Amino acid sequence: MAQTPSPSERRAALEARFPTWEPRPMHEWLARVTEEFGDREFIVTDERTFTYRQMLQWSRDVAAGLATRGIGKGDHVAVVIGNYPEYVAVKFGISALGAVIVPVNTMYLRDELAFVLRDSRAKALITMTAFRTQDYLGMLDEIAPGWDADGAGDALPDLRFIAQFEAMAPARPGVPTIADVARWGRTAAVPPVQMSAADVSVIFYTSGTTGSPKGVLWSHDAEARVGYGGALSRAFGDGWRVQTALPLFHAFANNEGLHASMFAGGAFIPRQSFEVEDFVSSIVRHRPTEMVTVPTMVVALCESESAAAADTSSLVGLMCAGAPAPVWLWEKAIELFGVEELTTGFGMTETGAGPVSSRPEMGIEHVATTVGQPKMGGVAATPGMDGLLSEVRTADPVTGDFLPDGVEGELISRGPTNALGYWQRPEATAETFRDGWVFTGDLGRVLADGSIVLTGRKKEMIRCGGENFAPKEVEELLSGHPAVSQAFVVGVPDVKWGEISCAWIVPDAGATATADELIEFCRDKLAAFKRPRLVYFIAAEDLPKTPTGKVKKFVLADMAAKESAQVAAG
Repeated sequence: MAQTPSPSERRAALEARFPTWEPRPMHEWLARVTEEFGDREFIVTDERTFTYRQMLQWSRDVAAGLATRGIGKGDHVAVVIGNYPEYVAVKFGISALGAVIVPVNTMYLRDELAFVLRDSRAKALITMTAFRTQDYLGMLDEIAPGWDADGAGDALPDLRFIAQFEAMAPARPGVPTIADVARWGRTAAVPPVQMSAADVSVIFYTSGTTGSPKGVLWSHDAEARVGYGGALSRAFGDGWRVQTALPLFHAFANNEGLHASMFAGGAFIPRQSFEVEDFVSSIVRHRPTEMVTVPTMVVALCESESAAAADTSSLVGLMCAGAPAPVWLWEKAIELFGVEELTTGFGMTETGAGPVSSRPEMGIEHVATTVGQPKMGGVAATPGMDGLLSEVRTADPVTGDFLPDGVEGELISRGPTNALGYWQRPEATAETFRDGWVFTGDLGRVLADGSIVLTGRKKEMIRCGGENFAPKEVEELLSGHPAVSQAFVVGVPDVKWGEISCAWIVPDAGATATADELIEFCRDKLAAFKRPRLVYFIAAEDLPKTPTGKVKKFVLADMAAKESAQVAAG
C-alpha cells in the first residue's frame, strides 16, 4: 500500500492548484473545479454517483428551470431536502441564478416549517414529500390549505412556486417535481445575471440550542473561503473522500464536508442519517479517506461490534467536533479505525461554522485539550491575517473589553468567513456582530501558540449562592468516573441557592454507579457550590439533540426542573 503523503506535502500540492484567490460565486467554484476534474466522482451514494461534470450540468438545468418560473437574483428559495444528490444540484442551481438558498431543518414540524417560510420570505420552496415520520406535503396542507391547487395565498404571501422531490412518500399529482424543473431547464438557458462573491448566498437558520431560530446571512465568498480553509487545515490530498451523516442544511457539513472535498477534487459521501450499521457499511463500500462526525457518533461507533470487524483501512483522518471529546474516545477511535490523523474544531454559524480547526500533525493531546487554532487560509486569508482565516481573542463577558491571552473570557472572532449578520434582526445583529468581531457566547482561553481552550458557555453559566461557574469543569470530572460514558451539567432553580447543579449521566456499558456515589465522587474534588446536588441517568439515544448531534442542554435543564419538582412534591 502506497504511503500517504505527509500533511505538509498535501498542503503544498493544494496550494499549488490555487496560487491566488479569486473571489467568485459558489457555482463558479464548481465550474472551476469541473474544468480540472470533470470526470471524477463528486457525489457518491449507494444508489447513484455523479461526476463533477454531471452535477454541474444538472445544477444548470435546475437553474434554467427555476428561471422559467420567475425565480431570479435575490429571491429566497427554501429547500427541505436531506442528504440526497438533489440537494447539491439545487444548491448550486440557486447560486447560478443569484438567488439565495434557505436550507430548512428536515426535522422541523409544521409550526417550525411555517416559521422559517414566513420569516425568510421565501419566494420558492423545494421540498421532499416526506422523510421518516415527517410528512411535508401534509404540513403544507395544514399551513396553507389548497396550496397544491390555488397557491399558498395569505398563509404564505411571499411564496410563489413549490416543487417536490419524491422521497419516502408518493409525489402529489399536479405539483411539479425537481425532475420537471430540470426538464424545463434543458430547453431553456440560465439567464445572465450580474452578481458578486460578496452577495448573500445562503441563509442558515441557527439550530436553536438557545432561543428562537435566526437566519444567518452568508456570502458566497465566506462559504468558499471556509471550505478551502477546511481542506487546507486538515491537509486534504488530491481526491480526498469525505463521508458524513451530518445534515447538509447545517453549515458544518456544508463546508467541512461538501465544499472542502470539492476544493480537493475529491468525493463527498453523504449518508441520510446516522445509523451505525449503515455508516460502517458505507465506509467499507465507498472507501472514504476521512469521516466528519460529532462525539455522540464516535461513541456509538466505538461500541459497535460491526465497526470493530469492518475493513476501515481506507480511513486516514477523523474529524470530530461540535462538543468536547475525552482522551479515551480519541484513543478508542485510533485503535478501532486505525486513523492516523485526528482533528477537531470550533465555531458557530455566525463565524462561518469553523474558523478554528486543529491540524492533523498536532496529535492526540492537542485535540483532547484544545479545539485547535485559527484555521489556515493560505491564499484565501485576507491581508494582515498571517495566512489565517480568523483572529480569535477573549473579551470581558460583561463589558466586551479585550482581555490578555491566557485569561478566560468570551471568545470573539473576526475574519473573512464571518457572517454578514442576521436576516431582519437588527438588534440581535448589533449584539453579536460588533466592530468586525463576532461575540460567540462561548467562554475560553487563547493560549500563547494560538490554540483555543473552551471552558464553557456564557449562557450556560450556573449561579449558585452568588458564585458563577461554567459546567464544563464538573462534566470533565464526572466523565473520568469509570461508570460514566458522558456527563451533562445544567442549572436547576433553587429557592435557597438561586440555582443548583444537576448532572445528567449516560452510564458506561457494563458499569454501574448510583447518584449518591457520583455526588460523593465530586465531594473532595470540587468546591461546594460546583458539586452536583442532583444526578439523573439517561440513555445516550434519549439525549435531546440538534440535527448536528449537539445536546440541547436547555432541554435537559427543563427536564431536570420537572424531575426535581416531582420529587419535592412527593
